[in-house]
Amino acid sequence: MKYIIAPSILSADFGNLQRDIEMINKSEADWFHVDVMDGVFVPNISFGFPVMAAVKKHATKPLDVHLMIVEPDKYIEDFAKAGADRITVHYEACTHLHRTIQLIKASGCKAGVALNPHTPVTLLQDVIEDLDLVLIMSVNPGFGGQAFIHNTYKKIKDLKGLIQGVNENLVIEVDGGVGLQNIATLVSAGANAFVAGNAIFATDNPTETITKMKQLTSSISI
Repeated sequence: MKYIIAPSILSADFGNLQRDIEMINKSEADWFHVDVMDGVFVPNISFGFPVMAAVKKHATKPLDVHLMIVEPDKYIEDFAKAGADRITVHYEACTHLHRTIQLIKASGCKAGVALNPHTPVTLLQDVIEDLDLVLIMSVNPGFGGQAFIHNTYKKIKDLKGLIQGVNENLVIEVDGGVGLQNIATLVSAGANAFVAGNAIFATDNPTETITKMKQLTSSISI
């Protein structure tokens, strides 16, 4: 099993963005996690296509783009053109989720769906075969530095049950409050991709923190 570390560039130093991108390039991280917020779906605004283009210009690893926006269908093709490798939309923001997933795939990207803390994984039953990734939000989306919601472990286990015999290659990603203190427990629950922002960038040595996260994932036998 390959475990993926995806540092969230939302927590990077935007005055030294190229420096932080190159740090991720040289580290043991696997993906860049790019959080796009519109101030409508979530009570915060992050960045859009110009910053995406800047990241893509220097990144040597895949861009894992998480759209926390309303009406994502309008922008999927543009995010694909801007360099996204994976595009994840929120279940709660999509009126016609199956159509949205097909739009992502038609754009040439891997398709993911994110679930807010209150949304049960059973709601994905009818589209689970079409997905490449499910992102379990372990905090309420919109702000960094929130406390990890412990019901996340149950949701991961529920999702593992849902994909059994149906889509066992699905990536189970967790975002929010992920760090050295709980990544091993998340692996044991069944997650295999981990978004971390402050837990990486707020440390004295982010590269070393990423290495420690990698070591913790590989130390667990499932």
